[in-house]
Amino acid sequence: MFTQTATLIATSAGEGPEFHGPSIDEFFPEAIFTFPGLVLFGEPLSITRIHLIQFLAVIAIVLIFWLGTRRMTVVPGRFQSLVEMGLDFVRVNVAEDLLGKKDGQRFLPILTTIFFMVLFMNITGIIPFLNIAGTSIIAVPLLLAVISYVTFIYAGLKKSPKNFFKNALFPSGVPPFLYIIVTPLEFISTFIVRPVTLTLRLLMNMIVGHLMLVLFFAATQFFLLDLGGWWSALAAGSLAFGLAFTLFEILVAVLQAYVFTILTAVYIQLAVAEEH
Repeated sequence: MFTQTATLIATSAGEGPEFHGPSIDEFFPEAIFTFPGLVLFGEPLSITRIHLIQFLAVIAIVLIFWLGTRRMTVVPGRFQSLVEMGLDFVRVNVAEDLLGKKDGQRFLPILTTIFFMVLFMNITGIIPFLNIAGTSIIAVPLLLAVISYVTFIYAGLKKSPKNFFKNALFPSGVPPFLYIIVTPLEFISTFIVRPVTLTLRLLMNMIVGHLMLVLFFAATQFFLLDLGGWWSALAAGSLAFGLAFTLFEILVAVLQAYVFTILTAVYIQLAVAEEH
């Protein structure tokens, strides 16, 4: 019902209907298109349903911002106002709030891109007939985490080419004999843990959200259509939970976009701080 891959019924001889919950296999759909001439990691390049959803999200972003900014006026209409509100949210609450006006303007394009890319790909998880987030496979979260990581290092090197890595790995105020412990920890936490946590936080939230939604709506179909009778009362309950969790997933989609963007801004702010 909620997803094409949530097959609920397996009726075998002499047995009643059997419930099949959501599976991790949903995040590894079969290829829709395959390009035999293009090989990646030893396998032909292929396009799956999730890739198509990602393409749709990107097209939606480009289309919305193109339509909202192509004929800008001093007195904006409703659609232009909505687009400007979204852009101002990132500019005021993320870029300028953390980085100040000068650095905020420098890094505003990449922060805005990250926010809306994550938001639009997250929100596809609750759109009917799409029903899975474009960020629920590791490629997109990992790519954005790498971009965030590279931007952080670029900002630090641009600010202080000679002292960036020195200050990051050998913080001031630490007794020299402790650097043998502190420096490896700083290296792991700054240059390894940050991109890993950015990737996994977004990925796992989207995976769990999808599995929960499939579970609730799959249970609704199972109770209502396959068991029937008084089981329909449970269907009403699982449907209510499904609808409530859908609203919660909208909140999570927005929140994860905001968290990913603001953490990127925090890392940039640390890189361009005066001590670097």
